[in-house]
Amino acid sequence: MLCIRNRASQSGPVFVTCSFMFAITLFIYLNMLYSTYQKQQRIEEYKVQDQLKQLVGAFLRSGALFANCISCASTTANCPVMGSKDILCLFDVDGTLTKSRQKIDRNFEQFLLEKIKPLAHIGLVGGSDLSKIQEQMCEDVVGSYKYIFPENGLIAYKGGVLTHKQSIQEFVGEEKLQEFINFVLKYLSNVTLPLKRGTFVEFRTGLINICPIGRSCSQKERDDFEKYDKAHHIRKDMIEAVDAKFPDIGFKYSIGGQISFDVFPIGWDKTYCLQHVENEGYREIHFFGDKTDFGGNDHEIFKDGRTIGHKVLNPDDTKEQLIKLFSL
Repeated sequence: MLCIRNRASQSGPVFVTCSFMFAITLFIYLNMLYSTYQKQQRIEEYKVQDQLKQLVGAFLRSGALFANCISCASTTANCPVMGSKDILCLFDVDGTLTKSRQKIDRNFEQFLLEKIKPLAHIGLVGGSDLSKIQEQMCEDVVGSYKYIFPENGLIAYKGGVLTHKQSIQEFVGEEKLQEFINFVLKYLSNVTLPLKRGTFVEFRTGLINICPIGRSCSQKERDDFEKYDKAHHIRKDMIEAVDAKFPDIGFKYSIGGQISFDVFPIGWDKTYCLQHVENEGYREIHFFGDKTDFGGNDHEIFKDGRTIGHKVLNPDDTKEQLIKLFSL
């Protein structure tokens, strides 16, 4: 698989391939014309003219194809020779395809399914479980997209079929998990916030989600906590405290969304999902995410050498970058 981060260099394989095709086409027709002369010592003039017309037509068609590849040299996504189903677009969900914890805009989803899906395979990767991804996307999300990777790919669907499942409980063990969760709950009991709701620890298949305000808060309370957290670093300070208490447990911590952070074994960030696609023959794997800075839950996969990373600001920005990438 070839993943190239420099756009200028992406046109190289396309240019070489089209140049080769152009030369081969020209050679074939010249050889056909020469063979005809060899087989027929006397060929009628109109047949010569007909052969010449075929040669010129092939020459012009190949030349037009060659010129088209030069014109699209800035991106390989729209090249008619190289094709585009060898391109995979992976998307974070929350903040990238949807506003935080909200439903995807219907027009944007239609754009993905009608404009992008015919050009490239689409995959969704999120820290949330499948039910939360379904709440934000279409109900038949598993059947609508090539890949669905809930919980960073610890659970994986390909073509609507469950292909992989890994459990943090089996990996870490119940004794360590209880010790960890007990400390988290004790720490939260000593944190005073403007408000608290319920569901502070959510145990998922591949990770633990910790939410200082409680996941049952309203959207307005989410927005308010996000502002409060930016000013007072509630999540950042808590991660430092938990990491200091359990330096050898082998966990990694990642802030994502507005109100919580994820806890998972080292290596179980969003790069985990790449093992499901890196040997599928894709020439380019593009990843789109909003939390790409250090400490964000898109950072590792954004920086990974197997992907071409795209930092986005919101769903509208994601759409604009897709339009540019595929020259729509």
